[in-house]
Amino acid sequence: MTEASGSGPAIEARGFSFWYGPRQALFGIDLAVARRTVTAIIGPSGCGKSTFLRSINRMNDLVPGARYQGSIGVEGMAALDRGTDMVTLRRRVGMVFQRPNPFPKSIFDNVAYGAKLNALVSKRELPDLVEQCLRQAALWDEVKDRLAQPATGLSGGQQQRLCIARALGNRPDVLLMDEPCSALDPIATQRIEELIFELKRQYTIVIVTHNMQQAARVSDMTAFFEAGRLVEFGVTTQIFTAPKETRTEAYITGRFG
Repeated sequence: MTEASGSGPAIEARGFSFWYGPRQALFGIDLAVARRTVTAIIGPSGCGKSTFLRSINRMNDLVPGARYQGSIGVEGMAALDRGTDMVTLRRRVGMVFQRPNPFPKSIFDNVAYGAKLNALVSKRELPDLVEQCLRQAALWDEVKDRLAQPATGLSGGQQQRLCIARALGNRPDVLLMDEPCSALDPIATQRIEELIFELKRQYTIVIVTHNMQQAARVSDMTAFFEAGRLVEFGVTTQIFTAPKETRTEAYITGRFG
């Protein structure tokens, strides 16, 4: 992990709007994410949760016709500026997807991939980095004797923790997680949730989840999105027990969504 800069928020969106061609998906999002916290983004399907998450490290730039207005700052970097180095941005902002996506390589090479690609450590230091990341991902004890074996041979839950270890290998400041447990069974989900709790000691985590119980369990702050707008943002316990907005209450109590 690189040293976080300054004392402001880790991520700050100001007036951020986003379009897929003619369709506007996000409207004037203002959101500040504090360092070393877990922020959950909840809301009904199609409300813009994943669009916002993928805008933080500009993955949506790959979508034809995508455009945006406003700004997103990530640890002092102006993420949306034309001059921003995308390699640096995506190294500092790790991403974990809905379904585990290990590379068709060994367990060791999966974790070492980013560090080798970005020359973050010497070849001699790679084994220590791989072990450190696998330990952080609570996977070391399960795979330490088969690091040379294909990562695709791991279970689904193990593969997801491997993908987290792979993201940590880039020494990021921020981890983005897009419904990381939706393809996992309850036991694997519990392992990932416990891992999120441990990782927030060192990383800023933003998680998109459709599971409100999960959001209540793992997050410090919760943002409720609806129809491309940020309806409410606050401390998770407050959002779930005494929301200020009627639409938030209606969603949390299951009256829509």
